[in-house]
Amino acid sequence: MIGPNGKKATRRCRCGHLGDPALGCGKAPRCALDYQSRISGPLFDRIDLHVEVPAVSAADLSLPPPAEGSNEVAARVAAARARQTERYAAHGLRSNAEADGELLESLAGPDAEGRRILTQAVEKFRLSARGYHRVLRVARTLADLAGATDVTALHIAEALSYRRIAPSRAG
Repeated sequence: MIGPNGKKATRRCRCGHLGDPALGCGKAPRCALDYQSRISGPLFDRIDLHVEVPAVSAADLSLPPPAEGSNEVAARVAAARARQTERYAAHGLRSNAEADGELLESLAGPDAEGRRILTQAVEKFRLSARGYHRVLRVARTLADLAGATDVTALHIAEALSYRRIAPSRAG
C-alpha cells in the first residue's frame, strides 16, 4: 500500500499480526509466505528500505524520550543533504539516489572489508544489479548521516540489514 507520504508500506501477513506476541497470526508461517509471494521480487527490489515497525506497547509509551530528539535528527539529515548537494553539484545531481554507474562506484565504493561483505551478500541473497546499487546508495547515505567521508563495512552491513530477504518455503 502507498501511504499518504508516498512511501510503500506492506504487512508481513494478511492479518498483520505476524510476530506480534499478543495477537499472533494463527496461520504462521504459511500465511506470511502466501501473502508476501503476491508481491514480485522485482517490485521488492525497487524498495530501498525494509524496516519492521512493531506495535508500541503501553510500557514503551511510559519510557523516557530517546537520547536524540527530532531537532537533532533533523540537523543530521540537513547536514547529510548538504554534503550530497555539494558532492554532486559538478555532476548535475542532488543526492545519492540520483547517482549511478561509475559515479556511484567512485563515490560510494566501500573499503576492502565492506566490498567483501557486499560480495558475499550478492552471492548469498542473490542480489540483482539493481539491488547491489541500492545497497551502495543506502550505505553512502548512512555514511553521510554519520558524517563519514568513506563508506565502510559498518555502513554496508547496516544497508544490507534494510534489504528484504525473501521468505523461505522450507519447513
